[in-house]
Amino acid sequence: MRVADFHFELPEALIARHPLAERRASRLLVLDGETGALGHRQFADLLEYLRPGDLMVFNNTRVIPARLFGQKASGGKLEILVERVLDSHRVLAHVRSSKSPKPGTRLLIDGGAEAEMLARHDALFELKFDDEVLPLLERVGHMPLPPYIDRPDEAADRERYQTVYARHAGAVAAPTAGLHFDQALLETIAAKGVESAFVTLHVGAGTFQPVRVERIEEHHMHREWLEVGQDVVDAVAACRARGGRVIAVGTTSVRSLESAARDGQLKAFSGDTDIFLYPGRPFHVVDALVTNFHLPESTLLMLVSAFAGYPETMAAYAAAVDQGYRFFSYGDAMFITRNPAPRGPEDQA
Repeated sequence: MRVADFHFELPEALIARHPLAERRASRLLVLDGETGALGHRQFADLLEYLRPGDLMVFNNTRVIPARLFGQKASGGKLEILVERVLDSHRVLAHVRSSKSPKPGTRLLIDGGAEAEMLARHDALFELKFDDEVLPLLERVGHMPLPPYIDRPDEAADRERYQTVYARHAGAVAAPTAGLHFDQALLETIAAKGVESAFVTLHVGAGTFQPVRVERIEEHHMHREWLEVGQDVVDAVAACRARGGRVIAVGTTSVRSLESAARDGQLKAFSGDTDIFLYPGRPFHVVDALVTNFHLPESTLLMLVSAFAGYPETMAAYAAAVDQGYRFFSYGDAMFITRNPAPRGPEDQA
């Protein structure tokens, strides 16, 4: 299966660089996984597609202000993007500078903080900050907007590049399907008889990395930390027992649930995942998906194609481009029901 099969042309004008004034004001493209039929709605219309007894699973990770600017003690400018918080003072981070810092190098952070480079682990640098990491990031860090939002972060991004139910700090990218939900909409969903459960997956910067191989099967996924608690396992079992559907809000919720069910049965799980879902890979838990529009040739587009079927997904994306939907993190959304017999690119006539 070729990465190029997942290419599509996206006009620059369709990349959303700012959020809409209201979270729920986005459009919603509905894809029926069984028939391939498309519907063009507003996000608040999602209510019409939910049924009493369904279970919605949200990712409650919280985005940290993970981008820092500064300089080496020698004077060279640098940019730090924290990838993972290891403990109260140590992180793994991407460091951009004219020359990579060596172990022992002191890093001077804009805003009045310092760190030391301890060691290099492949592409990541282990840094130790003099101050506690999370309070320091809240004080001097910048929100790590994705590379395709080509503007500096603004004060408003602290709130809007964050779900209203974010709880556990650790992500360097937002679980963007959740950005469309405001508190009032969540309450209306609950009033309809739809249950909710929460997983935690700390989204890493690797989610934006391009696939650098020609054949999908040769790609190695980045690792991200997640937790699926026993309460989620029990909620899914109760949903199945009452005939409801498990609806994942975002691809990160999908990856969390399917990672915890890799052997076919959902179990509580805490740890790293490198699960890669592409056409031909099974889904054991998720019946429907709320998601944003993803980058061409990305692993997330491959996940959606595995869930909805390759021809159906690519046709939906072509329709989204034609209808002027807004793409990526601050863009519009899709609601997709699972295709019972999904085809891949190799199944095309």
